[in-house]
Amino acid sequence: MSLPAASDLLLPLGMAAAAGLIGSIAVMRRMTLASDAISHVALPGITAAMLIGANPVAGGFVALVLGAILVWSVEQKTRVPTEAIIGVVFSAALAIGSMLASGEELIEALFGAARRPSPAEAAVGLLAAVAVIVFAVRARSRLVITLVSPDLARTIGINVARTNLVFLLAFALTVALGLRYLGVLLMGSLIIIPAATGKLLARSLSGMRRVSVGSAMGSMLAGSLAAPALGVERGPLVIAASAAFFFASLLRRPEA
Repeated sequence: MSLPAASDLLLPLGMAAAAGLIGSIAVMRRMTLASDAISHVALPGITAAMLIGANPVAGGFVALVLGAILVWSVEQKTRVPTEAIIGVVFSAALAIGSMLASGEELIEALFGAARRPSPAEAAVGLLAAVAVIVFAVRARSRLVITLVSPDLARTIGINVARTNLVFLLAFALTVALGLRYLGVLLMGSLIIIPAATGKLLARSLSGMRRVSVGSAMGSMLAGSLAAPALGVERGPLVIAASAAFFFASLLRRPEA
């Protein structure tokens, strides 16, 4: 197997950068476990798209958007924590998706596949990754203030409900970008692990974002380059590399 061309790495690296930024926000919002769960919401959309011959990633994205809106709606109407709501939605989605798919289709949906996206898909994916990155950078102050004190955020004119919804949608879009490469089981890990590495190593929020993005992109690059040489799928190698960075960071954690 030959090494991937530079052009073939643009989309996965862009997705990894978006995952690193969104993950750093998710860690601050105490959504690490929920981050992994919400990626599973894509499963029924992927399997339904396969059944009708549509694009699986598009189907997964639709399911993720609907799931994000459902989580946000329930959160606004109840006092149930976001993590609990996502857990309920995740469980239902996983059950439905498992009933719709079987065999090789289910394995591909869970762990991703090595299929190359078309030029149109790659262009749309890059634009979506850029949109997530721009949002995460420009909205970082609003997101932090909303997290620390929703009441303070409201007094200075921040629409807390809308900010939370846009973040959930950006999260859903980031997960959708990685479905082709990592599947619903592994994509959440690329959001969680690099952000956890950033939290261990960095002394500031901006530092955490930089480490998170660097770790996510480094993991994606390492997995993408090693997969052809080892003759294995890219997804598991990417997450293994990310986990290796995390455990290595335990040895270099700065003193408080």
